[in-house]
Amino acid sequence: MTTDDREPTTSEQDDLELARELYQAGRNAFERGSYRQSVECLERAVSLAGGNSPLGGEIQIWLVNAYSAAERTTEAIGLCERLEQHPNFKTRKQSRRLLYILKAPQLKRRQEWLTQIPDLSNISEESDANKVVASRYTPSPQKRSPRPKPEPELEDIDLSQVNTQDNRFVWVALIGIALTIGGLLWFS
Repeated sequence: MTTDDREPTTSEQDDLELARELYQAGRNAFERGSYRQSVECLERAVSLAGGNSPLGGEIQIWLVNAYSAAERTTEAIGLCERLEQHPNFKTRKQSRRLLYILKAPQLKRRQEWLTQIPDLSNISEESDANKVVASRYTPSPQKRSPRPKPEPELEDIDLSQVNTQDNRFVWVALIGIALTIGGLLWFS
């Protein structure tokens, strides 16, 4: 019996379950913008899940993104290069794509094109729950859109005042079309 054929022990199952929980916590932290916390959770998850497993590969791909977002580009590139040798094909493919993006030259951008986002990494989530922060931003009064004008009610139309005589336009148009088609057939 090889090591891959044996059933995992309860401690290995517990480690795998904890790895999944840390992986989810790392993804959630990443999506909230807490990249440092995301890196910590994902690094612990990789150590528990094992780097060569499919789950370990998936966690490491997220870890590359977290490194990059936390401005740890050299670590992200190094991890991507190691993942190119991963046993899982999907992980190898994603690492090649990420490595291509990470090694791409950075474009120079004008300062007026950028929006400055304040660094909130030093603020802990617990202190935010206990504090109420007043904003200096006061929204301008909203302009109300004009109310739609009520549609005029349709009055009953007196048909005795409507011109119901045939103006023969339809017949003239039909004759014109027939002559045009006949002329085309005649000349062809």
